[in-house]
Amino acid sequence: METFSFTRSDLRKLRALKTPAGVQKFLDDLPYNLSYTARSPRKVLHDSTASCLEGGIFGAAALRVLGFPALIFDLEAEQDTDHVVAIFKVRGHWGAVAKSNFTGCRYREPVYRSLRELAMSYFNIYFNLRGERTLRRYSRPANLARFDHLNWMTTEKPVWFIAEYLCEIPHISLLTSAMKKNLTRVDRRTLLGEMVGHRKK
Repeated sequence: METFSFTRSDLRKLRALKTPAGVQKFLDDLPYNLSYTARSPRKVLHDSTASCLEGGIFGAAALRVLGFPALIFDLEAEQDTDHVVAIFKVRGHWGAVAKSNFTGCRYREPVYRSLRELAMSYFNIYFNLRGERTLRRYSRPANLARFDHLNWMTTEKPVWFIAEYLCEIPHISLLTSAMKKNLTRVDRRTLLGEMVGHRKK
């Protein structure tokens, strides 16, 4: 059985997650990492903290151990930070696993028929601290197996090369120019609801 260079102990922990929902629960239980770091999945496992980027990459690694491809995709924003999620397919429908400092930008059940549908499921609750709706584009899936030669799953070094790759690949627009001009800000109730458990520096 493939070990992906994880130790037996690490593999046991990852296999114990069993399902995408189990991977999400593991990520939900980790404190959100506010530092500017890019830990490998093994480092996330050992340090017990993850940012959005680290959570997405960890999710892809954990899903791979469970038998899924190691896929992530990038949600690109304006006047805001991008969001990286691990994606998986069950019976032809897409779902996602993610770490976020915002309540609604996390797990998605595998019920979405296309990646655009999946990306749009994040739109209404993707906003900055001014309440502006900021999600604009999404990338095609990136299979992190392309970085196996760099030991992305277990290296002690930062894995910024994954973030750099996501910045380089094409992204697909979600909105027309007219749509962008007419966007409303989220109301206070939505803002407060999405920030339950939000961690500040």
